[in-house]
Amino acid sequence: MREIPYNRAAVVAYARNWAMSRNPAYYNFEKIGGDCTNFASQSIYAGARVMNYTPTFGWYYRSSSDRSPSWSGVGYLYNFLIHNSSVGPYAREVSAAEAQPGDIVQLGTADGHFYHSPVITSVSPEILVAAHTFDALDRPLSTYVYDRARFLRIDGVRTW
Repeated sequence: MREIPYNRAAVVAYARNWAMSRNPAYYNFEKIGGDCTNFASQSIYAGARVMNYTPTFGWYYRSSSDRSPSWSGVGYLYNFLIHNSSVGPYAREVSAAEAQPGDIVQLGTADGHFYHSPVITSVSPEILVAAHTFDALDRPLSTYVYDRARFLRIDGVRTW
């Protein structure tokens, strides 16, 4: 396996391009639980260009019926990115001050249920995000109502 850079500019460009519409190459999950993590995964893929096709525990999308749970599930995406030691993007949880454009922030309740995965598009002077389900383009994170936030800093990508 070898490391390749995560292209943050490509992530942000993708997120800004598709924040207010839908890429027809991907199913829109909005009416069946939400499209935010599907959109986050699409954006991450724009910067990683590598999927992990491991059944169940990988991170991939072939179709709406052939995808990993991590592609469209908030908690599953977190688990994949944080614990991935194989092919694909990998991340670590960081503070808001360490977050960068192209990273993911996940919003949750006080009891630790995380329910939303916006893509960070800018961090200065404040954190701005792009998201689906409640479509947003460069929306200030400070305008969301949430109890907890976890910032997933994508450090790189592994490939064969």
